[in-house]
Amino acid sequence: MSARVLGALGLLLTFFLFGSVARADLVWSPQSGWRVEGGVLSGLLGEDGRKATDLMNKARTAEEAGNYGRAAKSYERVGKRYGNSVYAPEAFYRAARMRLQRKQYYKAHENFQQVVGRYPNYTRFNEIIGEQYRIASAMLDGARNRIWGIIPGFANREKAVEYFEILLLTAPYSDYAPLALMNIARAHQKLGNDEEAIDALDRMINTYPQSLLTPDAYLKLAQTHASLVEGPYYDQGSTREAVTYFEDFMILFPSDGGVSSAEKGLGDMKRVLAESKMRIGDFYFYKRSNYTAARVFYNEAITVFPDSTVATKAREQLAKVDVAAAKAAEAGKKPRKKFFFF
Repeated sequence: MSARVLGALGLLLTFFLFGSVARADLVWSPQSGWRVEGGVLSGLLGEDGRKATDLMNKARTAEEAGNYGRAAKSYERVGKRYGNSVYAPEAFYRAARMRLQRKQYYKAHENFQQVVGRYPNYTRFNEIIGEQYRIASAMLDGARNRIWGIIPGFANREKAVEYFEILLLTAPYSDYAPLALMNIARAHQKLGNDEEAIDALDRMINTYPQSLLTPDAYLKLAQTHASLVEGPYYDQGSTREAVTYFEDFMILFPSDGGVSSAEKGLGDMKRVLAESKMRIGDFYFYKRSNYTAARVFYNEAITVFPDSTVATKAREQLAKVDVAAAKAAEAGKKPRKKFFFF
């Protein structure tokens, strides 16, 4: 029993010690520099604690002097060497801020991710998620990472997509998550990756159905499918998908400002789909004299878009089919002449 009691006391002591570390705050003032407040331990003792404090003060001095490159390196050194201390999250955060000042977006994002990935209880968690979103958005709009903080690199929208996906994994229930998915779709559209854009929009409406951005996602999803339609002579899979999402949008969001745009898009897609049925009906009528099949497709054209010029043409074609079918039936009743071949 005494061993169990000692073990329980040991666990309790560990809990309180780690609780003190978690509650400890790192604060800075021009008079005293960096110091730990609000907790018993900083995660470091003795010489390590002194070295970490000295490095933090060295970094802050460089930061105050506007030497952001040197400050960033010193802060990063603290984060890497003393990762289990109260100094680490603040050091990575400030290093990221210094990298942003130099437009070193890759390193800034990496340092921010160190904080939210390893120290989720850090007080600036939500602020950092917002900064990561802004970095990704800037890169999507063409911002270029600077090599050594001086030389602009190439625009990299693929990296922007990667950063948005990381944000979704890190903070899937934040206010930035739906925005990230919408931007992923926008990035893929810029890159010509229509299937990936559709996937991002589909994830958006299924994962965040109550978001204020959901109506826009439905409309963009319909419009993206519509952009893949090549005309009545080609496969109509994208046309049907576009029709479905335009109709869903109009049913779910009847008072949205995009309804007029959806109505036009729906009319365009129905016309293409009806014309496709007409082309198939013409094939069976003129090329195969298959009047039954022709009637089926002409009727489908009318059903798809009844109040249209396409439907009017389909009705005219049905009348022609009836005449041709009657002639064929009459010809079938007459006795055929016999021919002899030698």
